[in-house]
Amino acid sequence: MSRSGENARPAELWCALAGLVLLVIASCGAGASSGGSSSSLAAPAWIVANAGDASVSVAWAPSSGAQSYTLYWSTAPNVDVATAAHVDDVASPFVHQGLINGDDYFYVVTATDSAAESAPSDEIEASPSSSSSLYDPPWANVASLTTISFDYDNGLTQIQNGANLKATIAALQPGDRLELGTGTYSTNSYFGVDLQGTQANPIWIVAKAGESPVITRPNASQNAINVGVSHVTKFVCMRGLEITGGSAGIRLYSVQDFWLDRCHVHHTDEAGVTANTADTARLYLTRNEVDHTLGTGEGFYLGANNGLWVMSDSVVALNHVHDTGGTQGDGIEIKQGSFGNWVAENLVHDTPYPCILLYGTGGNAFNLVEKNICWNSGDNVMQVQGEAIVRNNLLMHGANGFGSHDHQGQVRDLTFVHNTIVNPGKGAQLSNWSGRPGMVFANNVVYSQTSQSIAFGGGSSGVTFSGNVVVGSVGGASSGWTVGNGLADFNGVAWDASQRDATLSGASAILASGDPLFEVADDLTGAARVGTVEAGCYDGP
Repeated sequence: MSRSGENARPAELWCALAGLVLLVIASCGAGASSGGSSSSLAAPAWIVANAGDASVSVAWAPSSGAQSYTLYWSTAPNVDVATAAHVDDVASPFVHQGLINGDDYFYVVTATDSAAESAPSDEIEASPSSSSSLYDPPWANVASLTTISFDYDNGLTQIQNGANLKATIAALQPGDRLELGTGTYSTNSYFGVDLQGTQANPIWIVAKAGESPVITRPNASQNAINVGVSHVTKFVCMRGLEITGGSAGIRLYSVQDFWLDRCHVHHTDEAGVTANTADTARLYLTRNEVDHTLGTGEGFYLGANNGLWVMSDSVVALNHVHDTGGTQGDGIEIKQGSFGNWVAENLVHDTPYPCILLYGTGGNAFNLVEKNICWNSGDNVMQVQGEAIVRNNLLMHGANGFGSHDHQGQVRDLTFVHNTIVNPGKGAQLSNWSGRPGMVFANNVVYSQTSQSIAFGGGSSGVTFSGNVVVGSVGGASSGWTVGNGLADFNGVAWDASQRDATLSGASAILASGDPLFEVADDLTGAARVGTVEAGCYDGP
């Protein structure tokens, strides 16, 4: 085990992310040189940087009495103001342009008055990028202060290696980055992650580049990993880990600002990833694979029944959830009362219960469900009660394509637009919609092979119903759709979901079928919709 970066010191302030750029802040000010200034003028108290495409926006705190500021920068750490490149008379924020994406840039700022130049600020690092994920936390690119290398010891047993790993994790401090080497770290006792990073200095528990650490529990008497049990855990990232065995793979208790990224959670005795025993907020669950679960069997079980515990303001995106099992086996389930969550671009298939299931928010901020591809469910492929926007999803092959009905809360305020449903049985079963506020079903493609395309149980009074294309009869409404040609409207679709290319063929009846009043700006691929308005999740050819 080795450590680096011991002399780094933390920043005193973190600035929130704005727009689509990622915040990148790392303090290494101990290495910055002041150039021998004797001014009594204070250096800027804090400095932050937002990395953009070939650019970095740098902002800093004003210094009392300063007449001007100078930005010094370098492509190597420990910026020396005596020799570094600089830009004079800059104002905060300053956008440094013409940079190379992927390279590291280091900055300090000095203040100048009529007498002299101040000492430099803390040093920060930023790495421009041409692509930034909207789904990552605003602290995604914060550089670590200290790196700890942890390698598997082949002279010890898997249990002994697991014990050493637990002790190392328990000792992590804000700004630490723990990098794990390949090996199977087994735990036959309680494994808790109770850490508190900060906005400026998160804690990272990650796989070394190109290596595959496995954390496992050999029995189901305890979860493989428990997070946030003894106190609130926050600003922690776990990335690139394989987690298997145990009851739940990873159970989140009192957790905020937590990032689970690129992990593989599988073959658990209960649900894969759970957050149903305490309130959680600002979870970022991204790019994970979750499969082969038992017990109740959910891939992600988020929030608790009847709003006892809720997840809020969180992201569930880019995950691959499949082959769930047990008595229920939902792919992604978000319980009643959880609110302000974004469920996007997940691939979910082969689940006994719905691939994606959301209840209502209890009058809180809506949930957003978009750009997911789901197929092969023993239940509704997707089920959403209400207080949500559901758009640009592809749903195929289940008992029903989409379902919505009262359960723990009432159906209300649901906008269902630009989705494509292709199902052997019923396309959309919409119960309890009649007379409910804020119900919109528009610009959807709903094709059934043998049953109704859309069924409004109890009628559709007060529902906005427009611009849909259907194959199969519509029950409970008298207008709001046109009839499609069948699977020939797509480039490569099969009723059993063995083919799922639902892009539109050149002669598709779906072309120019949508209602412009309900057009969504982009489609499932993220491409802008142009020209005529097509129903469904794909824009026209």
